[in-house]
Amino acid sequence: MKYLEVFLVALRLGCTSFGGPTAHLGYFYDEYVKRRQWLTEQQYTNLVALCQFLPGPASSQVGFGIGITKAGLIGGVISFIGFTIPSVIILMLCATLLLAYNNDLGWTHGLKLVAVAIVLNAIIGMGQKLLSDLKTKILALFTLVVVITVIHPLAQLSALTVVALVGLALFKETDEQKDSIKIFNIPRIVGAISLILFFSLLFILPILNFITNNSWINMVDNFYRSGALVFGGGHVVLPLLEQSFVATDMISSDDFLSGYALTQAVPGPLFTFAAYIGTVMSGITGGIIATITIFLPAFLLLVGVLPFWEHVQSNRYAKSMLKAVSAGVVGILIAAFYDPIFTSSVNTNMDFAFAATLFVLLAYCKAPSWLIVILGVLLGVLFY
Repeated sequence: MKYLEVFLVALRLGCTSFGGPTAHLGYFYDEYVKRRQWLTEQQYTNLVALCQFLPGPASSQVGFGIGITKAGLIGGVISFIGFTIPSVIILMLCATLLLAYNNDLGWTHGLKLVAVAIVLNAIIGMGQKLLSDLKTKILALFTLVVVITVIHPLAQLSALTVVALVGLALFKETDEQKDSIKIFNIPRIVGAISLILFFSLLFILPILNFITNNSWINMVDNFYRSGALVFGGGHVVLPLLEQSFVATDMISSDDFLSGYALTQAVPGPLFTFAAYIGTVMSGITGGIIATITIFLPAFLLLVGVLPFWEHVQSNRYAKSMLKAVSAGVVGILIAAFYDPIFTSSVNTNMDFAFAATLFVLLAYCKAPSWLIVILGVLLGVLFY
């Protein structure tokens, strides 16, 4: 019965949790801490801090962790499935319909303008939070320049590596002793195996991709790498996926941006955008494989780090590198906003006017994302 309870609670949240990762954490707090008391407020705060520290989709990792507290590792998987499956089904259906009825490009252009508004709003929000001083702004600018000017698959990873190393010298964080997360009974051997598997897949998949030149291995490699290297929230996965699939002509820029905009209109995690991309590329099977592989590294890393978290969370070197990398990902997102989002979406004065209107409604009038998506589609149908 506990597995069924975990699934049904997560499924309800997956059907109703609009608003992105920050809003998801609020829904989780109300449901799991205040209403059901599956964990204490301090335990929840510590879990959120860990998931924000790690790469990957923070809200999905928190949901996975809460499932573990209630019903072990199986409970974590069940919680993830319940929270994720509603948006996965919707986006796979949207991708199927897009492939079948792509003769009317007006509404897809409207969705591209929605993407302009949403990503710009995300950049501003992340910039205000993560670029708090001149040092972080310079690191963001450095990453932006590298990613825009160096056209290479490893440009983003190389820039973030340099930024992380520079962060060790720039930021003098202090060691702190905090309460560790004591609600997860995961043996250290399980954590170690999970970490080994995480890094093994990260390095072996590109080699297999190079050797075999198989389209399925290529898909798995790109989605796994994107999920493993995302710092700073769901929006940051956009440039990684764009570089992997649009720049290599595996999916068109129009289909990519349309799917990204549609993802904003559905509940659940932003990483389910992968289900849309996978379906456009390789049908339902592709959508399922894409979903599993983009989330897998985040969960392997969470299970791997939990047994050792008390030794990591207070380490000043880890905190310095994280602060620098967080600034760098803002630069990556700005680069993705410029190309391909802005350059492929805003081509006329009317495009600019509509995109600006949608942005103002979203950022200053606080209109919900799903309403912005509907307005964008209507503008596309009526004017394009």
